Amino acid sequence: MSVNGQPMPSDTPWLDLMISNDQNEIIPPEPVRFDTKVVVLLREGLLPWQELNVTAFLMAGIATSEESLTGAPYRDKDSNEYLPLLRQPVVVMSADLELMQKARSKALSRNIPVAIYIRAMFSTGDDVSNRATVEMVAADDLDLVGIAMRGTRNTVDRIVKGARMHE
Repeated sequence: MSVNGQPMPSDTPWLDLMISNDQNEIIPPEPVRFDTKVVVLLREGLLPWQELNVTAFLMAGIATSEESLTGAPYRDKDSNEYLPLLRQPVVVMSADLELMQKARSKALSRNIPVAIYIRAMFSTGDDVSNRATVEMVAADDLDLVGIAMRGTRNTVDRIVKGARMHE
């Protein structure tokens, strides 16, 4: 059996999810199109470690916001088990503070749950301090360095309009 011309062992479990043609070749299924979209919007000008840190924290918020967002645990051929991952792709974009503030406000007005990360959180070391830091600032004054949201594709696209794909 082969996938895209490459031989595959016959005991590969995910082959059951594929379709076989008359030449005994495996044809990968059509890509899944999700009704929802997950976007992480990062503030322009962050250092690489800050971008990674903010993205990780924001995605923890998204992944825990609804039980069905993650799939089943992963398992390798040797039966080692790994943590489940998000079921759908994540789009990472960048924007300036003004666009981020507008996106946060639009998302909340449309009842789209939002995860936020503000600049002051870089100097804290725990969840309690992070939440206390956010509670001290009015919504319109948040120095956002990252936001994440999940909602219907069209709604999220309208909310983040003007943002650029992250480079």
